[in-house]
Formats: sequence, structure tokens, C-alpha cells
Amino acid sequence: MDRHTPSQRSKNMRAVKSKGTKPEVMLSKALWHLGYRYRKNNKTVFGKPDLTFKKYKLAVFVDSEFFHGKDWQIRKHDIKSNQEFWHKKIERNIERDKEVNELLNNEGWKILRFWDKEIIKNLETCINKIITHLK
Repeated sequence: MDRHTPSQRSKNMRAVKSKGTKPEVMLSKALWHLGYRYRKNNKTVFGKPDLTFKKYKLAVFVDSEFFHGKDWQIRKHDIKSNQEFWHKKIERNIERDKEVNELLNNEGWKILRFWDKEIIKNLETCINKIITHLK
């Protein structure tokens, strides 16, 4: 059973962004200030990576720990309301991420995936990983 009314839940879910999240903006601004140029949410690349460096065939994804299932086998039991919906949704997201990785790998792309909290806590480490792949 949901703790919120349908209108409250709808308002909460509308506030969840798919692009332009705080970690994504932090990472992209830091890279831009270092002189690295990229495309954001490039529709021409399968999976619409958050950042793409086409010249280097590098795709960078910034994944939400909740929606992309970090430590899913352990954390899936933390969801108390509407379990069937959330388990199905998050497991499909995990499956889709694997499909995107496989297809991009087959096309010769390098893929970097960062958890949103990883960027917030260790921005420098994430930037260094990207720079290493660009060299």
C-alpha cells in the first residue's frame, strides 16, 4: 500500500529528472572547465548516454543508485510499498543497461558508468577515469 495519495505520488514522480541531475551537471561542468568537449544526452548514440565523446567513442552514463539497482540483490528487500511495480521496473532498468553496454561494446564504444553518489563523493576520481580513457 502506498503512503501517499495518487496526486502526491504523481507530484513526487514528476520531480524525478532523467537528465540534468546534480551529479550529471557536476561531472559535465568539471570536464568542460578542463577543456573537454562532449555532447549531452546524444540521441544518435544508442542508449542516449549522459555524455558522449564521439571522436574517442566514449560513452559516459550517470546512474541513479535507486533506479538502476545498485546492490540490487541486497537492497531490493528495502522497498516496502508497491514492491511488484518497483522490482519489475528496476530489474528491467538493470537488464536494459546490460543491453546498451553490449550493443555499444559491439560497435566499438568504451563505456563508463558512474553511480550518482560516487560522483558527488569522489568527483576527481571519476574525472580521472574519463581523462584516462580519452588519452
